[in-house]
Amino acid sequence: MTFDRVAIVESALDAYLATAAQAASVLPGDAPLRAGSGLTARKAVELFEDQVLSRQLDVAARELKKTNRSFHTISSAGHENNVTLGAQLRITDPAFLHYRSGALMMARARQLPGSTPAFDTLLGMVASREDPIAQGRHKVWGSRPLWVPPQTSTIASHLPKAMGLAFSLARARRLGVAIDLPDDAIVACSFGDASANHATALSAINTARYAVRIGLPMPILFICEDNQTGISVRTPERWISSTFSTMEHLAYHFADGEIDEVWDAVAEAIHYVRGARRPAFLHLPTVRLWGHGGSDAEQVYRSAAEIIATEARDPLLGNARRLIESGAATPEQLRELVADTRRRVWAAAEESTRRPRLETTEEVVAPLAPSHPKRVAERARAGLVDTDTRREIHGGTLPEEATTPNARTLAGCINAALIDEMARHPELLVFGEDVGRKGGVYNVTNGLQRRFGVGRVFDTLLDETSILGIAQGAAHIGLLPVPEIQYLAYVHNAIDQLRGEATSLQFFSSGQFRNPMVVRIAGLAYQKGFGGHFHNDNSIGALRDIPGLVLAVPSRGDDAARMLRGAIAMAAEDGRVVVFLEPIALYHEKDLEADGDGGWLTDYPAPPATLLPGEVGVYDAPGTARPDLLIISYANGLRLSLQAARQLAADHQMAVRVIDLRWLNPLPTAAIREHAAQVGNVLVVDECRRTGGGVADAIIADLAEAGIGHLLGSVRAVDSFVPLGTATSAVLVGTDQIVTAAVAAVRGRLYA
Repeated sequence: MTFDRVAIVESALDAYLATAAQAASVLPGDAPLRAGSGLTARKAVELFEDQVLSRQLDVAARELKKTNRSFHTISSAGHENNVTLGAQLRITDPAFLHYRSGALMMARARQLPGSTPAFDTLLGMVASREDPIAQGRHKVWGSRPLWVPPQTSTIASHLPKAMGLAFSLARARRLGVAIDLPDDAIVACSFGDASANHATALSAINTARYAVRIGLPMPILFICEDNQTGISVRTPERWISSTFSTMEHLAYHFADGEIDEVWDAVAEAIHYVRGARRPAFLHLPTVRLWGHGGSDAEQVYRSAAEIIATEARDPLLGNARRLIESGAATPEQLRELVADTRRRVWAAAEESTRRPRLETTEEVVAPLAPSHPKRVAERARAGLVDTDTRREIHGGTLPEEATTPNARTLAGCINAALIDEMARHPELLVFGEDVGRKGGVYNVTNGLQRRFGVGRVFDTLLDETSILGIAQGAAHIGLLPVPEIQYLAYVHNAIDQLRGEATSLQFFSSGQFRNPMVVRIAGLAYQKGFGGHFHNDNSIGALRDIPGLVLAVPSRGDDAARMLRGAIAMAAEDGRVVVFLEPIALYHEKDLEADGDGGWLTDYPAPPATLLPGEVGVYDAPGTARPDLLIISYANGLRLSLQAARQLAADHQMAVRVIDLRWLNPLPTAAIREHAAQVGNVLVVDECRRTGGGVADAIIADLAEAGIGHLLGSVRAVDSFVPLGTATSAVLVGTDQIVTAAVAAVRGRLYA
């Protein structure tokens, strides 16, 4: 059996069109394809043309791949009945699309005069920098004019942000935030039957239903393109229908049969979501032609009979038959349409291969992490609230005037800064588990909901994936989300929402789409006698590994307020995704050396005082001319290092300079090098786990490669989960370890 199945499928359509008999009468263009249908003959022919166009793009991709001129062969072949969605959804209905959405995109682009969707697609396939969406960084379905944010390998990871956008539409209007979508816009999100099993998909669908249950609008259409296969794994018969047709608060629609029947079922689903403002699940049966992608040898796991039977269900073949037999088109008309489309696509394919590609590092990474410090600083100073209004919002006493210790702790300063920023940014939202009525597990968001209302400060269900999905969706339409993840360990339940989705959006859309946010996370260790590992996670490696992510870790209250303003300004100005990691053990700490010394309390810095990446904190012993040792640390490690520095001065007559990194991604490399060059001996105190959990390895490697520092050493936590109770001292960094390592460093012995 030959497995050039592309040629076989193409030949089958040609053979039918060559022998088909013309209908006895021609159907007028404005006549329905069948009585009672909303699909006219003219529109049906347009749909077929868009389907053929999509099919020929798939053919061209495989032909170009044979000569190494194309880099994408996951095709839409067999899924072309999604064209009915492309024609009926408006281009003001945001669409988060499955990678088999070729026909949908062709029909959607037809609504925008002057668009060139076929050529645009080919530019993506050949990775040309002239591709109007990703500019050669990936082959994605995406378009700013068509309101299609790009997705990459959509294994359900796009569903939470689609749900988040649907959740945010009405909220933005209630808050008076201008958005570029009409009041009756809905969100569309397509995915495959295999992806429907993914926890991320189920999370988004569950949250959509949950929203309806608590009385919130959720205008989203979930579109399951069911080809009964996930690469080589069969989906059980009737699995999708039996799973999703009985879910409460989720309307189920089935779209199968002739093209006009599919059209009408799709129209009904769209109409329901648009009118009811509730979620619907559209089940669209499809077939998958030509395997998962060009490299997939499906004959290994599918029999020849099964492949042939699938090809017999080719939607182009079925739709051509329907058009001809109904009189909507003649065989000659469709033959000419197919031949002309093939010529146009191949000409465009050849031209696309002559267009330039990305070549330099600078070109590739340009949209990944936009950074405009001057503009960010200006943004941080803009829109300040007058003193009288601030005083009223803060309950009569400005936080910088506060004398009570609780108002000047890390938690107190973050709370005050959130109040100031919410007063300054009407589009800013704070949400997460327990942040509203309770005011946060550690009281950091206390009073925010009372001051700003449930529209801006609200509790979510217990699902980190949905929290970050809501953040992305809200940010897509101009809101400025500040979601909270309750503990650092919990973010790993949803890390791909940051890694694969939020931080990649500007990269894959060349900056045309953005989802700015500041994700507050309570984390790190040193809570006395509480929590064990899940509440004392001391690894930030997974966050530092995310390209473009900013990681801010304040240690003291005054820094936290200024850094939070800087983080929000970066998000608002540059569209950045910032993780603001707050050390739990320092939230309510007041003392540095001894009980009652108040050494960890700070005055609240009034707006617009701001800190931005690259700015470090410097702590020198009084009267120090030239320090003997530079200690580099952050968060709990800073407090321990300052304690150790005083002990070293008293017991060993050592002068120590301590710097607080503040920003762990990007690391303040220039400042580190400057101080290391001045001092010579360097000790990194890293409270995170030794094996890639923190920053010590990166700092020491950079200094070593730059040839800076006489001696480089580190103190790091043991590569272990954090146990419960007093056993924590066996695995976490302590002051005694820092002192021992510092003495060894100054005496010229390496310490690790």
